[in-house]
Amino acid sequence: MLKTEELQINIGPQHPSTHGVFRMVATIDGETVVHLEPVFGYLHRNHEQLGEVFTYLQIVPFTDRLDYFNSMINEHGFCMAVEKLAGIEVPERAEYIRVIMDELSRILNHATALGFLLNDMGAWQTPLLYGMRQREMIMDIFESLGGSRMMCNYFRFGGLVRDLTPAVLEQINLLMEQLPSFFEEFERLLSGNEILLTRARGVGILPKELAVSYSVTGPVLRASGIAYDVRKAEPYSIYDRFTFDIPIGTVGDVYDRYLVRIEEMRQSYRILQQAIKDLPNAEGSYINQAMKAASKQQSLKPAVGEAYARVESPKGELGYYLVSNGGSSAYRYKIRAPSFINLSGLNDMCRGHKVADVVVILGSIDIVMGEVDR
Repeated sequence: MLKTEELQINIGPQHPSTHGVFRMVATIDGETVVHLEPVFGYLHRNHEQLGEVFTYLQIVPFTDRLDYFNSMINEHGFCMAVEKLAGIEVPERAEYIRVIMDELSRILNHATALGFLLNDMGAWQTPLLYGMRQREMIMDIFESLGGSRMMCNYFRFGGLVRDLTPAVLEQINLLMEQLPSFFEEFERLLSGNEILLTRARGVGILPKELAVSYSVTGPVLRASGIAYDVRKAEPYSIYDRFTFDIPIGTVGDVYDRYLVRIEEMRQSYRILQQAIKDLPNAEGSYINQAMKAASKQQSLKPAVGEAYARVESPKGELGYYLVSNGGSSAYRYKIRAPSFINLSGLNDMCRGHKVADVVVILGSIDIVMGEVDR
């Protein structure tokens, strides 16, 4: 009998499968993972410490660099926390535009994340190309509003930088015409694919009890069978006005995470239909007029107090905690980043699977290192 022993290997921090500067220390027995430890911190940028030095307004563009796929939603959560702290009202039209930006971001994120997940399974680039096609259209809309495709810097305290013009609304309507066929095509090509089924079914299972104990949120939690979504659990902005469902999985494996994201894109489409239809036509109400001047935004000094605001980002619950001492910058600034917390269950998801499965399991969590490390 040949004597064997466990081996410890490093995957990353510079590795194409780690979705950023991220390291996994894996203990393996042959090809089977016995233990896996995630190691992060390589991309630490002192984001929270900078937030305690810069003014509140100066932090808005910095939030774009957290989950850089979803800068609009990052800004939404931060502005909500500041508005809560300073008691700033947001006009109704601005709230509708914010929801439209959030749900476009969710479709953009999931279309791309699923493309990358299929890349991790070996379907080299073709599904990703389909996702990128829709992402480009959404980024064109963001560029028209924010002046930048990824680092949008579009939200302000009390509203937005500028209004949604008829030309941009036309861009959104054109996208809306194409989305149903995209969802149908994406699912028809992939959901029954033999390779996807083999690589995803029964792989990386996260039981619901374990998901809750790790405070996992977003599609990873919902795939484990927990119907928790901040938009329903604690409706913010105007989400309580819209009809939509929370898709959940039954097994909690990679395949359920894939299916949940597909259905979440359809639910975002439902919300977009309602938001576009009901968008108030009130000129100038894209921002609270008392906060329209740049000097008002820049010189904001909330009263002494604390505030926490959370949004349902495409990766899970994204929260911002702020403490004010009455100055022009936060006394304490803390972020609840879903990408960081969702990695907590990685060892349990990978244990007992092959090394090649680790890449797929990590891809199914959908992390962005800018948000993990901050």
